[in-house]
Amino acid sequence: MYISMVKIGLLIVIFLSCNAFGQLAEHNSEGLAFGHVRLNVSDTQYHTSLWVNHFGGVVAYEGESTIIQLPNMMLLLTNDEQSIGSRRTVMDHIGFKVRDIETFLDKWRSAGFEVGREFIGAEGQKNAYITMPDEIYVELQEDQALPVAATAYHLHFYTSEYQSLLDWYLSAFHLSIRSRGSISTTTNVPGMNLSFADSSTTRFATSGSAIDSIGFEVKNLDRAIQTLRDKQISIAPPSKFLTSLGIKSAALTDPSGVTIILTEGLMNFP
Repeated sequence: MYISMVKIGLLIVIFLSCNAFGQLAEHNSEGLAFGHVRLNVSDTQYHTSLWVNHFGGVVAYEGESTIIQLPNMMLLLTNDEQSIGSRRTVMDHIGFKVRDIETFLDKWRSAGFEVGREFIGAEGQKNAYITMPDEIYVELQEDQALPVAATAYHLHFYTSEYQSLLDWYLSAFHLSIRSRGSISTTTNVPGMNLSFADSSTTRFATSGSAIDSIGFEVKNLDRAIQTLRDKQISIAPPSKFLTSLGIKSAALTDPSGVTIILTEGLMNFP
């Protein structure tokens, strides 16, 4: 009887984990959550295999672009020629939490890839940098309590105007300062931390680069657009690709040149 109850309990845990896997975080009181990151890659199939095999991603769509589901974020892989790698843009890297960083790095090295700097990060945990093909920079941070192998965690902006850029995000999206360990210049969108740091080198806009754009999911796109326009923020036309999938969208650019895509309906895709 006891064994049966244990088995039932395990099945419930597995079901809940699978049910939650790949879902975006719930909207905040402003109707905002983190949505996606779009990557320009030279080989979508190759990148898909890496995100699936090393990060546990699940392919949700294959067509003009590939959509990969990860906890708290979706990746849009587009087979476009890119101009520069992420380390030369304001959007320096994507951060992930991993349950066992040594296991992750051993598997990464076994696949023939190099590991960059390994260190104790801002939150007192083991961290490491890796570089995906097409110069997409990724930071890993260990979290042994993680219920999945890996989950999206933070985006790191680098610019000499980092403080004013943070202030812009706080104002544009009605966010608040939320320190991440010893890093005080950060804020949270449900599902993703946004961190801002100084850069001694010139950083470029993201459009056409390795990390092409980031996305926020909103409850009501029309209302979100009007709120931004009321703040004198320009809005660009929707994405034809997302429209073809039945997902409403609009685009804007932050003061540093990072492209932001607003979506309504990505949370329930596919």
